[in-house]
Amino acid sequence: MRGILTAMVGVVFASASFAQQDPQLSQYMFDRLSINPGVAGTTGQLCATGFFRQQWTGFDGAPKTGLLNVHMPIKKISSGVGLSVYVDQLGQQKSTFARFSYSFHRKIGVGTLGIGLSAGILNHSLGNDWVARDGIANDDAISAASRSDMGFDLGGGVYYTSPTLWIGLSSTHLSQTELSEVSIKSVRHYFVQAGYNWAIKGNKKYVLQPSLLVKSDANSTQLDVNATFLYNNQVWLGVSYRTEDAIAPMVGYQYEFPDKKSMLKIGYSYDITTSKLKNYSSGSHEIMLNYCILLEKKPDLQIYKNVRFL
Repeated sequence: MRGILTAMVGVVFASASFAQQDPQLSQYMFDRLSINPGVAGTTGQLCATGFFRQQWTGFDGAPKTGLLNVHMPIKKISSGVGLSVYVDQLGQQKSTFARFSYSFHRKIGVGTLGIGLSAGILNHSLGNDWVARDGIANDDAISAASRSDMGFDLGGGVYYTSPTLWIGLSSTHLSQTELSEVSIKSVRHYFVQAGYNWAIKGNKKYVLQPSLLVKSDANSTQLDVNATFLYNNQVWLGVSYRTEDAIAPMVGYQYEFPDKKSMLKIGYSYDITTSKLKNYSSGSHEIMLNYCILLEKKPDLQIYKNVRFL
């Protein structure tokens, strides 16, 4: 299996142009910030979300992905800020990015509109621990030494959220940075994300949460759709479908702390591969952990003196 995967990576790097891939997550509804800076701070809370994904179990050198998002509002200037850090490793290739996001907020009806920009760095490195196969050992496109390169990255997006609806339009890799040392050029990616919370028959104990994510680089497009059922604001069950790739059942639990100001969520999904890789892989595992706390301004205590009272 290692030889097959090595050959796949070798073909990718033999090309002078390669579309940088953003994190692919089955629990995408909990990752809105990394692809859309307009999300930053729109929850009105300080939120931290982490993901770990082991893709294509059964392959030696299969993709491993880690993602951390942190964001919070700055109410004094009707804005929000956020940070996304992403690490992905596929065989000899390792990709890392860090993005800082800023979002300007405007109240519209019962919801909030965020207009955001992100800026950061991306880094790609290629190792040299290759398993040679026929025709690859003498390929000049595959260096005998490890290589790496770093560049600037820019993104933008708009996002609207209300108690029942959220929708966003965004683009990443606007700068289309070229990393010549590793023969990679990032390509603009475009995203549409949306979701809805429907209390069945008006009963908030039973909430259906359909959502979708559309991803495109203007040459190919992929669609993720999901339906999740949340029971009693505590437990959820759901399933996602990614076109030409996988079906992903998922389960999760959330706990609201007694102070009603903070919540902890944990989720797990398992991808059942539907592409040709199903003959070689036993699926993909993904874990999500999220914690949010409401930020409240401390009361401004003042001392008042009156000559009538001592």
